[in-house]
Amino acid sequence: MNLAIHPSVGVARLGNSEQLTNNESSECLSPETIGGLPLEPETLLPVTYFKDKAGRIKRQGQVFKVFDGESEITLENEQIASMVWTVHLANKKAAWYQYNELQGNLLYGPQNSYQARNVPLRNADEPDRQSLIIDPGPRTISGANATPIDFDRNSVPSDYPHASFPSDQPKYGSAIKTLGTLKTDDKGRLIVFGGYGHAGGDEALTSYGGSDTWHDDTADGPVYCVVTYKDGSTKTLKAWVVVGSPDFAPEIVNISSLDDTFFDIGVRYKNLVPDLYANGHFNFDYIANYKRDILPIIERISNYQWVANVQSMSGFFSYQFNFADNSEANRAKRQAYFDYFRKPDPKIGAVEKPQETLFSHANGGELPMMPMNSGSNSVSNTTVEKFMALDETQLFLLGQWALGRFEDTPEPAEFSVHPLDKASVGNCVGLPMCPGIEVTWSLQNPNLYESAYVIAHDGGLNGYNQSGLTPSRDECEGGGCQPGDLTKRMACPWQADFFQCTVQSVNFTEPSINKATLKTEQRTQTTQTWQLSLAKGESESTEVKANLNTPTTQVENAAQSALNEETLQLGSIEQVTLTNTTSKPQPLTPTYYSYWWPPQSPWDVLTGETTQLGQAQNNLSAGQQVNYQRGINSFTQMVEHWSALAFIKNKNAQNEGFPYFTEQERNNELFEYKEVTTSQLTGNPSDDGTSVPVFFINDNRHVIEQKSEKGKLMVQYFSERAFSPIKVCSEGLGLPRSGSTVRR
Repeated sequence: MNLAIHPSVGVARLGNSEQLTNNESSECLSPETIGGLPLEPETLLPVTYFKDKAGRIKRQGQVFKVFDGESEITLENEQIASMVWTVHLANKKAAWYQYNELQGNLLYGPQNSYQARNVPLRNADEPDRQSLIIDPGPRTISGANATPIDFDRNSVPSDYPHASFPSDQPKYGSAIKTLGTLKTDDKGRLIVFGGYGHAGGDEALTSYGGSDTWHDDTADGPVYCVVTYKDGSTKTLKAWVVVGSPDFAPEIVNISSLDDTFFDIGVRYKNLVPDLYANGHFNFDYIANYKRDILPIIERISNYQWVANVQSMSGFFSYQFNFADNSEANRAKRQAYFDYFRKPDPKIGAVEKPQETLFSHANGGELPMMPMNSGSNSVSNTTVEKFMALDETQLFLLGQWALGRFEDTPEPAEFSVHPLDKASVGNCVGLPMCPGIEVTWSLQNPNLYESAYVIAHDGGLNGYNQSGLTPSRDECEGGGCQPGDLTKRMACPWQADFFQCTVQSVNFTEPSINKATLKTEQRTQTTQTWQLSLAKGESESTEVKANLNTPTTQVENAAQSALNEETLQLGSIEQVTLTNTTSKPQPLTPTYYSYWWPPQSPWDVLTGETTQLGQAQNNLSAGQQVNYQRGINSFTQMVEHWSALAFIKNKNAQNEGFPYFTEQERNNELFEYKEVTTSQLTGNPSDDGTSVPVFFINDNRHVIEQKSEKGKLMVQYFSERAFSPIKVCSEGLGLPRSGSTVRR
């Protein structure tokens, strides 16, 4: 027997849809292919709608299955007596360090540890660090269609005395009452659902990365299955689950996904493909496969155009030559293509740092190098990594393609990785990681893995009943992972970071500098002018009227004389006074406009409303490229209204090769629209020929419910939920890390 749980690392996603009374589904299941749509729970067909009729996002559950080799094992197998599942979810964010880009990443050496970098703790004044963990303890479920079990206060196991939850009445936001739910299907498979997207705290928000007293309901933890055979023998299996934020463009895949990260770790550290990599080196005689290793990169680059303005990438999916042709005659073109991809920075001892280079100047030209994403630290000046590079294995395989060392077979042989293992993490961000969306750079560390695609466990089944979870241990040092370890480095609350993690202005001239202090001095110029006014025809001996004008900075002194007067200038005094000085960290110019991870956090998208009512509510024609987050204009609004965002879906998926991705299910009823003329902004009446569109949230619920039946259901949801308006610290949150609040 070769029993294993697949996926080895599953991914569930938050949603705020709750059980409905009209038989409408409030849930969906995670896709089983990379770039696939979530599935309907009953039919297992791709979902049509991501939200319920009230505009709330459906929770996405991860199905876990047991396999013996390639054959699935369920309760229907004659030799199986029982399958008992145990899951332990936790959220350690509030007990961990503040997020500081790559600081703390031990791949850069011990000098980059949290302690060496003096990275502050979140909630540093709280001495009982374990109490900061959201730890409901483990939950166990078995049988077919078992009664669902929540990770809430009411279901804590009697033999787990360490359970802890944040306040059920936070001053701001909404209370976290559960980290998720366990279910089984009709064959005894496990389904793990996450929380409802709640976030709350008792102090004002201070930062996109983490604010004291705040918690959210993302989570992660181990999954176990004890399989008992009818002969009495047992087998204990293990996996892991991550609960992340919604994937708002599930069919669009990151150029470097978490599957690529897992595969790279497996190849270089876990002997996954010894023909490809062994004894610390890649094998340059290895024959890559075009459809398996190269085409996915090209297709992902192509789909970025639906969620970002990346015109400079268009040549990399235009098929200006036959990408599948491995002939020597085609080699120069393949090599030219490959040369535009920057190499990764060495983590330690680097002299040259390719990831700080923006442009290729091949043959005297200029083109941004690939991929056109921000790197994992284009924000601060410590451990700088400005622009993204493919991971080592991706880049090597692309290099083999450039050299002609590849084949193009109709059905390429797959690597020895279960397709469900690839699919779950293949729909997550792999690069860049600042911090990321679902997980962060800790997953690049081989110490986190027992074997390829398998997370190392610290405590084992029910391994924390005696001690509880440890708030301070760093799993990157080795020893395996505890519940909550994979997500603890992420922003808290995640919605605030989601508001930020879109675009970045990246300096491209100074390799070691991302930001510098921009000092701005405002000065007032005061002019005093002495004048002698003479009536026309009078001599200078006439009685003199001397005027001391009011100080002014406007050049209008001459116009103040009457038309029938002549003015004799007798002198002037100019004074310059410093009135205000501001200093703020800003991206050092010149900069380049770079995207973070547009498949997970879209930025430039097409409107998709094609009915009169839809366009009246959206205030835009179909086919316009617009800002994805338009109308959500602050951190606090994103924490409250994240579920109002649209999903990006391929409306022409039935016709392969001709995609058409547009918005759908945006909660248009929440937003109002105004056209502000340019003259209103400038004060110049001649600027009234153009206008600027402004979208904003309408807090008048009566207006919202009048717009549609969906608007009525939205207002009903607003009334029923317990959400307390969020306050921002008195000093404000300052500028975003991108350095600008401008949105276009």
